[in-house]
Amino acid sequence: MPIEVMDMVQMARDEGKRKVVFNTNRLHAWLHVYPEPGDADDMHCHNADQTFYVIDGECTMHFPDGGKAVMTPGMVATITGGSFYRLENTGTGAMVLMGNRSGPSEAIQHINYELRKDIKTLSTEEMEKIRHPGNVRISG
Repeated sequence: MPIEVMDMVQMARDEGKRKVVFNTNRLHAWLHVYPEPGDADDMHCHNADQTFYVIDGECTMHFPDGGKAVMTPGMVATITGGSFYRLENTGTGAMVLMGNRSGPSEAIQHINYELRKDIKTLSTEEMEKIRHPGNVRISG
């Protein structure tokens, strides 16, 4: 179907996790859910431009220089490929985002800040080095 309309809030309630909603050669989009306050991912970047739109909750984006930006529903972040960041749920409930990235999801790299490597190529030991017990959700 060339056009599909989705209720992202209901999808977040039903899924409770990341879900790809669109994936073509030119663009992919996904629902991104961090269910618990404190859930976060690693400091990383991708090899494509992207956006995050906050649907629900509070998202704090952390940057390598120690800076941060707090986003609430209705706010969007635009991120140039190669820019490092870390997402954290700093609200009191679930954090729900919609992400969009140029290109197909299969062509995307997730480059960890500390190791400067795509996580798809990491050994088990390297993956453990970047994990923070109980709260890491590596995004694709």
